[in-house]
Amino acid sequence: MLADKPEYSDSMGKTRDFSTALLERKKAANRLLVDDTVHDNNSVVALHRDTMEKLQLFSGDTVLIKGKKRRDTICVVVADDTCDEPKLRVNKVVRSNLRVMLGDVVSVHQCAAIKYGKRVHILPVDDSIEGVTGNLFDAYLKPYFFEAFRPVRKGDLFFVGYDDVGGVRKQMAQIRELMELPLRHPQLFKSIGVKPPKGILLYGPPGTGKILIA
Repeated sequence: MLADKPEYSDSMGKTRDFSTALLERKKAANRLLVDDTVHDNNSVVALHRDTMEKLQLFSGDTVLIKGKKRRDTICVVVADDTCDEPKLRVNKVVRSNLRVMLGDVVSVHQCAAIKYGKRVHILPVDDSIEGVTGNLFDAYLKPYFFEAFRPVRKGDLFFVGYDDVGGVRKQMAQIRELMELPLRHPQLFKSIGVKPPKGILLYGPPGTGKILIA
């Protein structure tokens, strides 16, 4: 014998069953499936243009993304036509802050009233700076925030350094080896009697974003 379906009355007084209600919730335009991203920007969420149109969003808008365990975060929207319409693309840092995994459902909400912060208190995670010397603000935070619109949410964690650099993985690995290894493990250079490099000069044709790392 089959039990009756659990029912409830909506705000209009109509009787509905819970299974139908769950399906209707998942069909809401702002409820999207979490997908991985090709970029590694901690401040960006990518949506299909049609999805953005349905949600009345434009590239550069800030949105509130709600995940699990009452976690939410704020990101900047960018258009990505390779993203499926019922999905949104965020990197692993954003997924961690939202406590979600690939394939989970999150909701996206317009968030226009974002105030410009005059002061932000940021604390490093202990094991992430173990063995690192020098001015952490000048080396990491200033380049991360300088001339960049990055909404931040209280309680969020984020990575700084190489995470916003796309491609050139071989070159980035070489830079990591030359710059991070002497900072984190200076005893290695002392043990073999080799002086660590004082800086790296990147060169190339105009427009390739060269920089001297000293």
